[in-house]
Amino acid sequence: MLITPAYAQAAAGGSDASSMLVQFAPLALIFVVFYFFLIRPQQQKAKQQRSMLDSIRRGDRVVTAGGLIGTVAKVVNNEEVLIDLADNVRVRAVRSTISQVLAKTEPAKEAKTKDGDTAANDDAATTSTPAKDDDAKTPAWRRMLGLR
Repeated sequence: MLITPAYAQAAAGGSDASSMLVQFAPLALIFVVFYFFLIRPQQQKAKQQRSMLDSIRRGDRVVTAGGLIGTVAKVVNNEEVLIDLADNVRVRAVRSTISQVLAKTEPAKEAKTKDGDTAANDDAATTSTPAKDDDAKTPAWRRMLGLR
């Protein structure tokens, strides 16, 4: 009993669409895995880096890509910043070379007007309480143990 080639081809031709789906399913699965484990996290990290660079302002402590740690003295424009590295040492750096912001400064509060609004200096003077002063006098080991 020999099977002719024409008969063998006719039997395999009926499942052509399903065999194609089975062949492309692993490729699609690999692409989905690559997207969720490689591409998407990289896009999110780039978005965070971009927002961090856009929010840099004067007074922030930053680390450059070269490893230099300094304080932003002035934002020159969208591309450059002036960084104070030490006393009398000011460096002009490209904003994209800043790799990390160590400490952010708070935005300046509104000044007091004649209408009676509060100023930033008035808030700082009135918010100090005796409890904070007592904490400053208490040794660190007592605060760690909860002994005041």
